[in-house]
Amino acid sequence: MAARNVAEYSSIERCNLASIDQKLALAKRCSHEGVMAGAKAAVVASIATAIPTLASARMVPWARANLNPTAQALIVSTAAGLAYFIVADKTVLATARRNSFNGASLSDKH
Repeated sequence: MAARNVAEYSSIERCNLASIDQKLALAKRCSHEGVMAGAKAAVVASIATAIPTLASARMVPWARANLNPTAQALIVSTAAGLAYFIVADKTVLATARRNSFNGASLSDKH
């Protein structure tokens, strides 16, 4: 009887370890997708912000007088940082939600 309990325990333990490994792999993929999407959004936001900021600093008298190169860089980098974190967060949450629904449907089948 004791041997049977040990065999059942090791089987459950192996199943739990496989489940943990699978969850870790999904988490890594989820965070990687978030990083890539955030980086793409940051590049787009940098370009979309840099063009009007630099143009206005050259053509608009107020901006020419008040926006030194540090202020211009701060405007562009702030927009890029915001875009990165917002898009990365939304991507990670969407991927986690999708994986949780897939995991629930997979666990129902077993």
